[in-house]
Amino acid sequence: MNMIKKHGILIVLILVVAGLLVALVFKSKIYDYIGSEVRKTTTEETQFVAKEYIQKHFNYQANKLNFQFTMLEFKSSGCTICKQMEPVLESLKNWEVAKVNVQVIQILNPDSQELMKFYGISAVPTHLILDKQGNEVFRKYGFVSEEEFKNIIQSKI
Repeated sequence: MNMIKKHGILIVLILVVAGLLVALVFKSKIYDYIGSEVRKTTTEETQFVAKEYIQKHFNYQANKLNFQFTMLEFKSSGCTICKQMEPVLESLKNWEVAKVNVQVIQILNPDSQELMKFYGISAVPTHLILDKQGNEVFRKYGFVSEEEFKNIIQSKI
């Protein structure tokens, strides 16, 4: 009986570690799946409100603002990685190669809920880059280096 308990605990431990490794490897796919499920729950009204907001604020061809891209960061105030992103975002705001409108969206703000559902935000921080027409051209979860952002933007110019 002692042998069964000993091996049973070992098997459970191995399964837990294997599950954590699988979750770590497929983290982005898991977030994408959850995000797609969130998008499915959006009502037509929420989609309309979000699209109107995007057109009004981030379609620079239509609203004649002088930006080439929008960088949206969905964040939470208690998020450590979100705090680490602050200097990267500040650098993008002041970048001379491309005019980037950096917008930080607090997920706990009730006014942010339509955008979160529209974009299917399932983790923080989530970074989206929108082109001049307000179309999503890049998405990534977690920390993104200044160099990676700049390389993505330069490839879209």
